[in-house]
This record gives sequence, C-alpha cells and structure tokens, in this order.
Amino acid sequence: MVDAAVLAEVGMFLGSLAAGDLAVRSRQGLEHDATAWAVRKRELTGVCSARWAGSITKATHDQWALARRGQAAELAWLRGQIAAVEARLARALGAKADKRAGLARGYDSRAEWHAKSRRLHALQSRLARVEADWAAGRVRVVRGGKKLAHLRHHLDAAGLDEQAWRERWRAARMFLTADGESGKRFGNETIRVTDTGQLSLKLPAALARLANAPHGRYQLDTAVAFQHRGTEWLDRITNNRAVAYRIHHDVVRDRWYVTASWQRTPAPVLPLSAALARGVVAVDMNDDHLAAWRLDIHGNPVGEPRRFCYDLSGSAAHRDAQIRHALTRLLHHTRHTGAVAVAVEDLAFSDGTSREKHGRNKRFRRLISRFPTAKLKARLAAMAAEQGVAVVAVDPAYTSRWGAQHWQQPLTSSTRKVSRHDAACIAIGRRALGHPIRRRTAPPPHDQSDRAGHRTVQARWEAQGREGSRPRIPGPRTRGVPPDSGAKAGDQRAQHRSGHTAEQQTWQQDSLPLSL
Repeated sequence: MVDAAVLAEVGMFLGSLAAGDLAVRSRQGLEHDATAWAVRKRELTGVCSARWAGSITKATHDQWALARRGQAAELAWLRGQIAAVEARLARALGAKADKRAGLARGYDSRAEWHAKSRRLHALQSRLARVEADWAAGRVRVVRGGKKLAHLRHHLDAAGLDEQAWRERWRAARMFLTADGESGKRFGNETIRVTDTGQLSLKLPAALARLANAPHGRYQLDTAVAFQHRGTEWLDRITNNRAVAYRIHHDVVRDRWYVTASWQRTPAPVLPLSAALARGVVAVDMNDDHLAAWRLDIHGNPVGEPRRFCYDLSGSAAHRDAQIRHALTRLLHHTRHTGAVAVAVEDLAFSDGTSREKHGRNKRFRRLISRFPTAKLKARLAAMAAEQGVAVVAVDPAYTSRWGAQHWQQPLTSSTRKVSRHDAACIAIGRRALGHPIRRRTAPPPHDQSDRAGHRTVQARWEAQGREGSRPRIPGPRTRGVPPDSGAKAGDQRAQHRSGHTAEQQTWQQDSLPLSL
C-alpha cells in the first residue's frame, strides 16, 4: 500500500508538469524551435530533475506531433469526401456510373440529393475549421483521452459513479515514463530495474521527502518480473544498454504494471528469390479469421489449409491482443512448414465507411471499416521480422473470384472441404510466386470457321506469364480427317453442290432445251 501511494503521488505530480508543458508547447505552435525546447526543459529541471524534464518534454513533443499528423489525415479525408459528394451531385438523378469516363453515379432520389447537398456544406465548414487550425499550428489534445473525458457526461450509461470516474481520470493523466540511456547502470537512471527485479525511481526535487534509499531514490518492496522476452531484457540491462520504462495503474484491476521497451537492430531484408526458394505460406485476411495454405515453389498446395480465428469485438486493447495471437500462431505454422515467406494481399480500406463508394450497404461498410488491414499488416511485418520471415504483398485483384473458379472445386473431395477463402490463398500464393492463377488458358477467339467455343486447354507448368491462346496444330480443322490428308481436306465447301465450286474446279449450268 505504501508503494502504491508513493507511485500515485509521484505520477500525479509529474502529470501536472506534463499538462503544463503541453499547454506551453501548444501555444507556441509552428514557432517552436530548439531554443524554445531548451527553455521548457530548463524550467522543468528546477522542479523535478534533468532526466524527468527530458522525458516530459520529449513526450509532449511526440504528443503534439501525433495530433499534427491526425490533422493532416483529417484534411485528406475531408477533401476526399467533398470531392466524392460534389462529383455525385453534378450528375443527374439515377445516372449510371461510367468508369472509363471517370463519372460517378448520380443519387437515386431528389430527397437523397438534397440531404447530400446539406452534408456537403457541413463538410466544407468542417474543412475550413481544420484548415485554419493547420495554418495556425493549433492542435487539440486531451491528456487522459477524449473518450474518457466524454464518459464524464454519460456515467449512468457506463455504470460508473463520479468517484470511480475520477480515479480512472487521475490514473490516465499520471506520468511515470523514463527513457533509457546506454552506458548508465542497468540502462536507465531515472527508473532502474536490476537483474534481480528490484525497482527504484529517482524522486523529483519537490518530493525528496519520500526517499527511502540514497541519492533521493525510492525503492519498492515488490520485485518486478518480465515474462515476455525476459531473457532479451536481462541481456540488455546486464550490458548497460538503454531500456525505457513506463509505470501505469490499472484502476479496474487495481494493479500496477511496468512496461519495458527498447529499440532493436533492423533485420536484414531477404531478396525476393531467396525468400521464395522454399515456397510460401499464402494468407487470406478476413473479418474473423486468417486462412492460410502452404504452396511449394511450383505453386501447388501442400498439406491441408489452416485457419487462425480472432474476435474483433470489444475494446481496442482486446482487438489488438486478438490480432497478435492470430499472427503468432500463423508465424509458428510458417516456421513449422519450413517456409520463410508469407504472402498477403495489399488491401487498403481507407474510405470503407463512405456511403459515396459503397452505397447503402451498411453491413458491408461496417465490416470493412472495422477490418484492421493497416494494423494487421504493420503487426505482421514487425512480428515476422522477429522470426526471420519475409512478407510479400501482392495485388488483391480477383484473388477470391479466380481462386474459387479455378481451385475450389478441383481440391474439394469427400474428406476435405475447401472454402472460398482457402482457394483465395492459392491465388495469392501463386501470384506471389510469379505463376498464373488460372489453371486453364482462355479459349481461342471466334472466327468464320470456328463458331462454337472450344473447351479450354490445360495451362502448361512452364507458363509464367499471361495466359495465351492454345497452340496452332498444323493440318485440317475438321476432326474426321487425319492431319496428312491435304491442305484443304477440311473445306466443307469443296463438294459438288449446286451453286458451290469444287476444289480447284469450275462448273457451269448447261442450257436447257425449250422443247422436246
């Protein structure tokens, strides 16, 4: 209890300093420079310490930069929405879309057109406000989180009272974060964790009365243990390499947690030919699972398809954990099969919630808006680098359609049922390996002597490029005549019929007698 009280007091004191520094940084806007940063740090050093001041100013700058990037993303989104609405308003009611001419479809009714015109004015007003903030360098940041701040006005719906909300609010606004420094003892002088798990922190000058260890430090009675990557962490602090720590309080569980982080050496990038030398594990990303199938270097599926499920409902932390668990199982399966590459689709649903693109299909828009494409690819790239697995992104065009058309039925048997997602994995993997997706080539074009479309022929294994027409077989075009029966043996016009000429012959009607 004493350790928790001390951590809470130190966190709230440093949190107040961080809030004041964020206000100063926000007022400076675009005029902020290195000199202003040094002045802010010097003022904070007098009330805490140089290292705490450095951590606070760096965290403040990162928070301001994050809000600035959020403004840029909002500007791009607003301009895209305005352009889409204007393009549809300019079209006649019920007009069809013309992709070749670049024309959007018109709205279905006059009422929808009127509602969209009002929405256009609202978006333009919002864009003007954001552009003014962007030009002035003004950002809008809530320390503790905007979601928690809005929850203050809906306590009954959240099932909280004011006291419980204030405890969460104080915990979210605490500041107990310290960056590491290589060469210092155990990699961090501000928050130090020894190899035995003993945690101590440097107290600010105003709270030196709470010290129970030399040099103005407070040492906790509870030991710290890192279950995940504990060996790597121990190796770093043994060699006095930089490790950053963050201490935070979970009010719901009434527990304190310590998070350690550090920068790792970037993994070398494998050449594409070396990454695909052992085949590839193709992955089809879906709303509730990852479908995976191993393909050899010739593009043939090996083994059985696998499925790694996750649940995207609930909080953001729950969704993030579900994605991590699914990707961990996927990478373990990849290493188990012997492959060193994972092929995924280069999907991007940046405007997934837009009615201007997907219409009134709310279910589909809700599906793709919550689909974590960017987060999943970023997580996969980071986690695959740790495992020494390469990630190959391919064009997602027609992978599901062609996979179901050419691979789903041939691979389905009485003992194995292949889904559409499993077949899409094969299309993704073959595209990553450079093989054509289609199992059969296209039929030859129609001409005057070949009306009915022939059955498509099997594509050869060495066909790496686009699928072409079947090879021309020399000889006649009829099936009943052998190839060596003459160049025109299949000419159906070469018959002694009235009105038709025989092969290389002339024919003339004899004159008829007028009387017998």
